[in-house]
Amino acid sequence: MAGLRLNDVRKSFGHLGILHGIDLDVNEGEFVVLVGPSGCGKSTLLRLIAGLESVTGGRVLIGDKDVTQAAPGEREIAMVFQSYALYPHMTVAKNLSFGLENLKMTRAEIDARVMEAARMLAIEPLLERRPKQLSGGQRQRVAIGRAIVRNPKLFLFDEPLSNLDAALRVQTRGEISRLHKRLGATMIYVTHDQIEAMTMADRIVVLNAGRVEQIGTPLELFETPANRFVAGFIGSPQMNFFEGDLLSCGPGGVALQVPGFGALNLPLEAPDPRIGEPVTLGVRPSHFRLARESDRDGLRVRFHVDYAESIGTETYVYGTVESSDTAAIVHLPDHVAIADRSILELAVEPYRVHVFDGHTGTAFARLKADAPVAAPA
Repeated sequence: MAGLRLNDVRKSFGHLGILHGIDLDVNEGEFVVLVGPSGCGKSTLLRLIAGLESVTGGRVLIGDKDVTQAAPGEREIAMVFQSYALYPHMTVAKNLSFGLENLKMTRAEIDARVMEAARMLAIEPLLERRPKQLSGGQRQRVAIGRAIVRNPKLFLFDEPLSNLDAALRVQTRGEISRLHKRLGATMIYVTHDQIEAMTMADRIVVLNAGRVEQIGTPLELFETPANRFVAGFIGSPQMNFFEGDLLSCGPGGVALQVPGFGALNLPLEAPDPRIGEPVTLGVRPSHFRLARESDRDGLRVRFHVDYAESIGTETYVYGTVESSDTAAIVHLPDHVAIADRSILELAVEPYRVHVFDGHTGTAFARLKADAPVAAPA
């Protein structure tokens, strides 16, 4: 296995820039997931790593070897595609062994590698079947097995679960995670599904319009997003955003005015303090809770309910915060009976909220974990 390093990697098609200077270091044995909206460049970046596209600028290194100009076959990588790309006329065993035969390996070594991969993926009973006799999940396991037998330095996955149904996606992503731990392999995984990213990754790279917005562990991206884009992309349902204004700032925090929340003091530091400029208050749906009579601290709001959805284990409530026209979602644990057009008293702890610069989207830095909130003087 080997690590990966991207230095200022760029890609353009004619005058159209797709990737704008990507820097990334992936440690040996790490599972890194590339996420972002459609068209952000994540699949293009994976193809550059694989050598299926040529870079316009920058360098690609696998281990200590510069492979920027190397052909795909010289990079010692294996790629699993969204489509299974299996040979329909070959058995599973032949699909697994075909690439090794082209490398002129001995029959004994080929058979040993095929059987080891089959045991890992629990496809031993399927070795004599052809792809049309397999389910979608079985075909994907065969495609993964074809990558395993090559014993590559780097595994690349390009949205490998997109063709599977919801239940099979959950099962297969668990299998890939267990496989990663068993192999200790370096894996780069592309997906548009941030739930896959959050549950599988050691680190996540969030891409937007061909640029890296933030790199971090799933928890870091969820709890301390670098900007409004990351805050809105990571987390499901996505973060609620409420527009407001910056009233003042100082060493003890910032004062904001946000419709529905009123005047607030928060233990945050503005990245570029400009009094009177717009800011955005962010609250994750799961960080709202039903207010209690005993509440002393915390932000209190009145929430006008449009409708609620309960799935037994949790309840989603849709509506607006009083004095605000912005649609919002509240995520409550367990089943809660909530009537349409009712009004809820909600609370959220100050350390749970996020504030972003209204112009740049940059997050305000947190000064301390918890602090009382009071109206500014």
